[in-house]
Amino acid sequence: MTKKLNKNSAFHTKEIDETLAHFSSSAKGLTDAEVENSRKTHGYNEIPEARKRSWVWLLVKQFKSLMVFILLVAAIISYFTEHAIDAYVILAVIIINALIGFAQELKAEQAVASLRNMIVQKARVLRNGETLVISAKELVPGDIIILEEGESIPADARLIEAKNLLVTEASLTGESVPVLKHTKALPENTALADQKNMLFKGTFLAGGYAKAIVCGTGLNTAIGEIAETLSSIKKVKTNFQQKTDVLAKQMAVIAIGSAALLFTVGYFMGNSEWDELLLVSIAALVSAIPEGLPAVLSIVLAIGSNRMAKRNAIIREFTSVETLGAVTTIITDKTGTLTQNTLTVRKVAVFGEDDIEVSGEGWFPAGNFTRNNSVIEPEEHTVLKKLLQISAISNNSDIRHNTENNTYDLAGDPTEGALLVLAKKSGIKFKTDTSYSRIDDLPFNSKLKLRATLFGNASDKEYLIVGAPEKILQLSTSILTPKGEVVMNDSASDNIRQKIEEWSNQAMRVIGLAYKKVSASADGIDENGVEELVFVGITGMIDPPRPDAREAVEKCRIAGIRVIMATGDHINTAIAIARSVAIIDDNEKQDIKALNEQQLAELDEQEFDEAIRKVNVFARLTPKTKLKIAQRLQAMGELVAMTGDGVNDAPALKQADVGVSMGIMGTDVARDASQVVLADDNFSTIVSAVEEGRIVFTNARQTSFFLVTTNFAEITTLVTLVALGFPMALTATQILWLNLVTDGVGDIALATEQGHNDVLEEKPVSKTAKILNWSILPFLLMMAGIMTVLSLIVYFYFLPEGIEKARTTVFIVMAFSQLFNLYNMRSLKKSVFEIGFFTNKYINLAVFVSVIIQIVIIEIPFFERIFLFDPVYPLEFITLVAMSSLVLWGGEFYKFVRRKLYLAH
Repeated sequence: MTKKLNKNSAFHTKEIDETLAHFSSSAKGLTDAEVENSRKTHGYNEIPEARKRSWVWLLVKQFKSLMVFILLVAAIISYFTEHAIDAYVILAVIIINALIGFAQELKAEQAVASLRNMIVQKARVLRNGETLVISAKELVPGDIIILEEGESIPADARLIEAKNLLVTEASLTGESVPVLKHTKALPENTALADQKNMLFKGTFLAGGYAKAIVCGTGLNTAIGEIAETLSSIKKVKTNFQQKTDVLAKQMAVIAIGSAALLFTVGYFMGNSEWDELLLVSIAALVSAIPEGLPAVLSIVLAIGSNRMAKRNAIIREFTSVETLGAVTTIITDKTGTLTQNTLTVRKVAVFGEDDIEVSGEGWFPAGNFTRNNSVIEPEEHTVLKKLLQISAISNNSDIRHNTENNTYDLAGDPTEGALLVLAKKSGIKFKTDTSYSRIDDLPFNSKLKLRATLFGNASDKEYLIVGAPEKILQLSTSILTPKGEVVMNDSASDNIRQKIEEWSNQAMRVIGLAYKKVSASADGIDENGVEELVFVGITGMIDPPRPDAREAVEKCRIAGIRVIMATGDHINTAIAIARSVAIIDDNEKQDIKALNEQQLAELDEQEFDEAIRKVNVFARLTPKTKLKIAQRLQAMGELVAMTGDGVNDAPALKQADVGVSMGIMGTDVARDASQVVLADDNFSTIVSAVEEGRIVFTNARQTSFFLVTTNFAEITTLVTLVALGFPMALTATQILWLNLVTDGVGDIALATEQGHNDVLEEKPVSKTAKILNWSILPFLLMMAGIMTVLSLIVYFYFLPEGIEKARTTVFIVMAFSQLFNLYNMRSLKKSVFEIGFFTNKYINLAVFVSVIIQIVIIEIPFFERIFLFDPVYPLEFITLVAMSSLVLWGGEFYKFVRRKLYLAH
């Protein structure tokens, strides 16, 4: 009977026989009866599919907003006070707002693959002593699986046999280089990334052969544990959703307070009829609630999302657009995010000569060989040419040119791929024709720590060897120089070891290359004969940083954003890359540059918090520790964006305020856990997205300021006149029209404002900062004061000609003051003359359309009767418009004084 699988069973600590006994299995596999018993206990090998967000759910979600609720109340009030048109307009705006958000999120959902794509469909298994190919979901603990190069691993398993086995585990551990596996038992405290006798679901074989016993299926796997962790992380409202809820409450308070103030003052101090006062108060209430604001905010977000998409950032969660702009900390993975995820040979060393630098990026087979800043021709250098021949021929990788997008892709082991690209950069065509060919090949051997190829023809044969440099050096008795082969002496050996150590400290992966002439009768590689080699040289390769990563990190620093590297890679590699992209600044006095998983595990909670406050590089991390770092930073008040591409990044991606996954190299699990997907996997794209996010918040804030300013001016004018005992300055219809047309067109135009090249020079907006805050009060009082004074002046000037004429002129001044105020609101810091009057065509279009509409309703008799307007002469109209422009000049004066005060401090 199969024992129930203990999820915490440390199978890496068990010997092979112990593991087989644990599952009552054998080298011949399970019997059919044992399989059925095991499945009853453990179920199928599948991870429950994450519940997909249906289009119905996405649509309903758009209505779950406090602002929408307030607008619905306003619509009901409008309908029952015989303002049905206003009610219909409000409902239409709510629906438009919902459709904008729905379309954006549905489009993003269609761009993201599901978690189920991670699951391997087929598996080769031993059952009843026979080899079968079955669906991977049919696997059970105790099954014996067989795997070869290029195959994905269908379940967590303990190795029984491993022949030259290399496994790529970057998606799970973050380790960019394939891991050499073996079958020996390991200590209990061995980290997941170092469990070299285990295979993990979702990773794949880069080379070799494996036979293993399945130890974990479904949720009882490393990936399954992450899936469970994801399901336990509760989804909370985004930063922007929380801010708009606060904004809705503020707007409701302003609207109800304004209407109540107007009614109270009018009732006790004014001379208006009770029914007229109630009607105007209700109009003021509805007017003060900006029914267009939710739609405008959605338009702001949609514009931001589209701009981000053009800059290769796909927004899955609509409201995460703004949240990106407020992040204070970015936790980024290294492999494939800051680096190119391609091993590239940077240096070549041959004995007795200066180092050779090699240019070129990634798998693109072009670059220069330089020595002391002078380009050299490899063909003319005997030793270098031999090194390149070994690189090209003792190699099982392939570089394929994708003609559709003109990219180069690797098939095979990344180390061998880097050597092949190195050889191709030289432009030398090495002999691989019928006379000279590969006769035999020994893939990388973990015991010998090298790979070898028998190459030659009937009369000239040799071993071409690539491997660990220390091992190659140990096996070498001679060394190749420009003058020929010479005997290896202690001095030469020490010189080479020093170079190996120097490059290793620079986080380079160092590879040694050698050869050996063999008998013409040799028809295969004799492992015991791989000795007395001729040492040729070494290569130093690295997963290079992305070309623009350093600039992006420095932009983050200027923008007040801290960048933390959290990787599964080795600490030396992490430090080297962190230095190269400016995450580590050696000019800063800091004793500890980086910490690994084990070091963090030894810290108590207070020490842990202190470490993540000061240290910016963390290596060899498990998914749980990445998640813990994100949680602790959030507890400290940080707004965290987590970037990553692997399964191991998924919990922290979901926990973070904004999860940013990689679209090309990223796993489906990572993409499903994130709100933003980078189409180009480029860290610098995150900085562009942050910039757009800040623009979104600025536009949301300035649009809200615009609406509050105009509504405040209207209510102040009305209350002042009622308090003085004069008739209302505007009718209910005129108030609602101002709110619908002038505000409605203008706020949408403001939503399109682009940045003014300064948003990344400011610190992030506080996590608790409100969209409407006290910073606007001086500007609000000034603008509302100018509008009120202008309205009162024209009211009293034209009142002798009748109340209709007074109301008409107040309406014109109020409408055009709002239009001039649009230009003020494009930036509260920079002059409109500095940013350019014509740099936002939508503002100019909105003003033009509004002017035409206002002229039509004032001058055409049909509309005059509806709105109770009196005719206005052209000179009067021009004078009123000129007076309204004082709002613009007042705004310019405010910005000038503010700038002077800022410079003075």
